[in-house]
Formats: sequence, C-alpha cells, structure tokens
Amino acid sequence: MRALLVANPAATTTSARTRDVLTHALASEMKLEAVTTEYRGHARDLGRKAALEGMDLVVALGGDGTVNEVVNGLLHDGPDPDRLPRLAVVPGGSTNVFARALGLPNDAVEATGALLDALRERRERTVGLGLAAGTPGTADESVPARWFTFCAGFGFDAGVVGRVEQQRERGKRSTHALYVRQLVRQFLEEPNRRQGSVTLERPGEDPVPDLVLSIVCNTSPWTYLGNRPLYASPEASFDTALDVLALNRLSTPAVARYATQLLTSTPERGPHGKHAVSLHDLTDFTLHSKVPLPFQMDGDHLGLRTSVRFTGVRRALRVIV
Repeated sequence: MRALLVANPAATTTSARTRDVLTHALASEMKLEAVTTEYRGHARDLGRKAALEGMDLVVALGGDGTVNEVVNGLLHDGPDPDRLPRLAVVPGGSTNVFARALGLPNDAVEATGALLDALRERRERTVGLGLAAGTPGTADESVPARWFTFCAGFGFDAGVVGRVEQQRERGKRSTHALYVRQLVRQFLEEPNRRQGSVTLERPGEDPVPDLVLSIVCNTSPWTYLGNRPLYASPEASFDTALDVLALNRLSTPAVARYATQLLTSTPERGPHGKHAVSLHDLTDFTLHSKVPLPFQMDGDHLGLRTSVRFTGVRRALRVIV
C-alpha cells in the first residue's frame, strides 16, 4: 500500500516526538511518505498531488482544519470514491469533530492503533460531504467552491470562530474557555441579534427570512464542549445530505433558552422552539444576507460573504474507520 502522511506541526495536542512515533508505526505497515505542512493550504496541495499520483491512502495528522485541506485536495477534480485515495484521520487538534463523529479515539496514539487495525480488517465507509460556493448572480459568484466535512456557519457562529482565530494569532491557546469568552463577546456586540439579515432559499419552498444564526451540519454531533457532544441537528448524518439549524432571534432570553437546550441536547433532541428552524436532508439551498457576514467551514473562518450556495453530496469519499 502506498500512503501519504500529512502532518501539521502546529497541531494542538501532538508533539514532534509523538509525530515521529506515529510515523514509524505507520511505516512498519505500508510504503509511507511523510510530509510536514509548511504553509496554509499545503495540506490541500499534498492531497491533490496524492490523488493525481494514484496513492492508495492519505493520512491526515492534525485538527479539523488539516482534514478539511486534505479533503479539498483529494476532491479538487470532484468526488470519485472508487478512484480517489482513501482518507484516514489521526486527530491532533483541540476538538477533532470529524474524527470523533466517525467514532475514532480522540487520542492520537490510540487512533493510530485503531487505524492499523482497520486497515488489516479492511474497515472503511463512504461518507457524504458538503460543498459551499459563491451564488451565481451575486457579488460572491466568483468565490471558488470548497468542501466541508462536518459543518459550516453563516453569521453569528462564524463571527465567534473569527474572534477565536484572532486570539490564536495573538498567541492564545485554542481552548474551550477561549471559545466561550469569544461567544459572549460576539453576543454582546452582535448588531442583528433581534432581527437577522439572512434568508434561506431552497427549490420549491417558501423562503425562510430574518435569520441571525445559521448552522449547516453534515453530521451529528455538531461539535464538542470538552467531552460533551452538542447536537445542533441530531438527524444529520454522513449518509444523508445537509441539515440546518437556524435562529431568527438572539435576545437574552432566547440565547439562555437555546444555549441550555444545546448543552443538554441528545442524539434524539436538539434546540427547538418558536425562534428555531430545523431542516433535514437538504441537497441544495442558498443563504443570502442583506449585509456581509462572517462565514466559516469546519471551524476555519473564511471572511465575509453575502451569499453562499450549499450542496449536499452523498457518497463523496471513502474513509478508514
């Protein structure tokens, strides 16, 4: 088996020694080429190169951002599960939502052992992915399409992600406490929290207007707070298209209610109420905003957008589990 290991040296929870140990463990079982990323987008370039060279497997060692880049490299020319290299993930970030949603251990060493067992036993599955692109006929129509593995956000939650990234650039560690602090600050400074500027449009249905928060889920849970899974869209699955949780009000009482529901959410029940909109298994829809708003995918802040078109693609990529 020809395999490429893409390792992010800035991964939050792995050291150089850990990466060396994992590399040797994988190299003992396959013909392995190991590359350490050197710049933003490097993992995407490596994933594309692996697909062009017909590699059998690409192992992403890092957080959700590293996995996202590798996936976008692998799918540069579109999904083709039977032709493309399989993807394996060794979690090394602070949250590792994609890996944990697949049922993988959240420890890099344990995950490597599980990966080797899965390869020996030929355990794999084909997962669906989300695709986000600029909407034709809008100011964002030239924005290139990009794949995401577990979630995207347009508006409030993307603003929180952007604030966290700013803090990390100033040297702060990515911790759950940091996210909570930035969430509170985003809420206090959110100008549209009583009436949102986002409208959701989908073929054959009435528009859903005045949304403040819009979370697009490709799997469940949506994220984790420490070891606690948070289910924004409990029905979301790698086997279906995309789910949406949207809120049209973020007043103080509404935030208290929906935050409590999210913290106590289960695989059977997520946030609900008169200000919540939950949609399941959407293949094609668009989010439009009256004003530019923050946009994020897989926890990576991508700047401001006014319109994003989403596509849920079933059976997009084979993953080792």
